[in-house]
Amino acid sequence: MTEPKADHEISARDVAKGAGTTLLARLGGVLEVIAQPLYIWLFGLAGYGFYGALWAAVNLTQNVADLGTTGAMQRVVPQAGTPQKEAAALRAALILGVIPCILIAITVFFLAEPVSKFFNADARDSAQAADLIRLFIWALPLWSFVEVSTSALRSRRIFGAEIRLRLFWEQLIRLLVVVSLFAAGWSTRALYVGHMISLAAICVLCVRLLAKNFELRLMLKGPLFDDMFHATLKAGLAVLPTNIALRIFGDGPAIALNAILPGANGAIATSLYIVARKISSLVQLVRTAFAYVLAPLASALSKDGKEKVTSIYGFSTRVLVTLALPLAAALGAMGPTILPVFGPGVEQALIAVWILLASRAFEAVCGAAAPIQQVVSAHRHQLVGSITGVIIAVVIGGYFTPLYGLNAMAWAVALGLVAASAIPMVQLNLHDDLHPFERPFASVFIKALAIAIVGSLLIWAIPFIPISGQRLLFGAMVLAALAFSRKVALGLALLGLAEWIIETQFAVPDQLLSRLVTIVLMLPVVVATLWFALRFALPAVDRSAIGEKTARKLRLL
Repeated sequence: MTEPKADHEISARDVAKGAGTTLLARLGGVLEVIAQPLYIWLFGLAGYGFYGALWAAVNLTQNVADLGTTGAMQRVVPQAGTPQKEAAALRAALILGVIPCILIAITVFFLAEPVSKFFNADARDSAQAADLIRLFIWALPLWSFVEVSTSALRSRRIFGAEIRLRLFWEQLIRLLVVVSLFAAGWSTRALYVGHMISLAAICVLCVRLLAKNFELRLMLKGPLFDDMFHATLKAGLAVLPTNIALRIFGDGPAIALNAILPGANGAIATSLYIVARKISSLVQLVRTAFAYVLAPLASALSKDGKEKVTSIYGFSTRVLVTLALPLAAALGAMGPTILPVFGPGVEQALIAVWILLASRAFEAVCGAAAPIQQVVSAHRHQLVGSITGVIIAVVIGGYFTPLYGLNAMAWAVALGLVAASAIPMVQLNLHDDLHPFERPFASVFIKALAIAIVGSLLIWAIPFIPISGQRLLFGAMVLAALAFSRKVALGLALLGLAEWIIETQFAVPDQLLSRLVTIVLMLPVVVATLWFALRFALPAVDRSAIGEKTARKLRLL
């Protein structure tokens, strides 16, 4: 797919192309879901949980210290008008977003010993906590540079390349380095060194992409504190509370669980929550793909009147519902089978997985209101939903987590997400007369929900079929896929071959092998469920907006 151009009228087709490119790129995030169980097997729940808590703290700090510049770029750059102003906005974002992170990193480096007291870990990691913090804190400015740089690319409607960097290449580099260091005899320090090396590599690649899409030489011209600097600062501070709230939902629970529950229990609970969040993030990535695309497109459209945003708002919401509801239901049905693969004891996260999946499905039904609100509504309106959601999550989580642990935190996050996603949708309707529920939303929702229920019931039933029956069923799926596409049938056959190689060439315990066979059978059902939802829930006009060539290739038309 190609990136949308800036010189033609924006339509649902641009949303579909940008979201499709972004979604394909964000599938690189699936690599992280695959790598996570490997990290847990290598370093244990407690070791991975301590690393997860430190990374969550870095991530959350970055979202505060960057002064909202990542969100500001989506509003400022599409309306800049000239290459000089675009370069000035990028310069302002780098100054405002990266320099504070460097100063914080220097401070934490010298205060690593007292800072380490705020984190719980097992005895091994507690002994080296200060040293690990001194090393890992430098991920803060590196990550801030990546965030600002990729946000700048996104503001130019370069949706795919920046996500491939962050979610595919970064994860792949990290995985290769961590596994290599572990094989060389390193302990949990391999996680931190691998993370730092992957971030440094992505920073270099970001510079190359910026040079292709911005005239970087213009950053050296003109006054430093010009109109674009003040516009970037103003827009950044306006979206900062919303950005912080979203990051609190993402990383705050991991930090809170680590802090509230003592010793290794805090690290283990953190690890379990991260697993649950990663699984639910497979639903969230669909919504995030549209959020990435809608903000700059809505900003460009809003110059000609907010009413032009309505069509892309409704289209994106219908596609979100069609994809997110079946995916959430399918992952929920797969939960009891896939969680033990993540490592011993991870099945304790099942209830948390279900709770978070339900909240992500509700987000999809509300549509991508938040990114549109950021660029078409008054700045003050953006604060209501995010602040309300955070207050709900903090109150519920703070009171119940010490009593009920992981599941209480999952409920707190879920209810906070529900509020934070529903309120912007209501506000857009009240203040801007925008809503995504024009016809045929009701029909799309009912059909998608029905297909989601049927698909999840089929997935739920698969583990009860004997292994021999599962293999016969998988063979039937391969034959049936030949009627759809030879490539699909070949992909299924290769998936089965990979399972057979694992079974015959590696000493895999029988119970784990049984789960792998079951998962291999479940995956085609998940894909089929998504295809049925797209084919029979979406109206023909929405399927055509995906691109007639793509839709016909996928047999959607």
